[in-house]
Amino acid sequence: MKGKQTVWDMVRSLAVIGIVVAGIYFFIPHDEDADPTRTVDYRVETITARRAAPYPVAVPVGLPEQWRATSVTYERKNASAWHLGFLDPKQQYVAVEQSTDTTDKYVARVTRQAKATGQTQQVGDASWERWDGEKYDALVRREQGYVTVVTGTASFEQLGAMVQALEFKQGADTPQG
Repeated sequence: MKGKQTVWDMVRSLAVIGIVVAGIYFFIPHDEDADPTRTVDYRVETITARRAAPYPVAVPVGLPEQWRATSVTYERKNASAWHLGFLDPKQQYVAVEQSTDTTDKYVARVTRQAKATGQTQQVGDASWERWDGEKYDALVRREQGYVTVVTGTASFEQLGAMVQALEFKQGADTPQG
């Protein structure tokens, strides 16, 4: 008899807890249409990277507000790797990746296994290699001692827009972003 009473007490307790949780969910305001994407300020990391990197660090200047920075890292120990990620106006991902590791293996890793197409895309005065992949496409430019990769889910047109906005600098200049 005592065992049945204990089970009923637990069921009632769980029912009360369920009602309280449901009440909290329905009466506490929450915006399901809100954009969960967190934007980051990359100015400090840019200054650090430009002081430390053995190459001119690429940062976009003058992009419209609809381009939102979502991630930034500089890892000196990891082949001086610079990463700056964005969502473009169409909510597609675009990343700027730079490193002193200029191998195809590095490029394949940051482009999620994209492959060189043998084609190029002219952006401004520079010719960039086109890489095509199942997940990411990329524009790749190798310079003396480093590589710059602009990659992501965005179209080659949007990747080119990012390349066009890039400003390559070394030293302690403050980015205009």
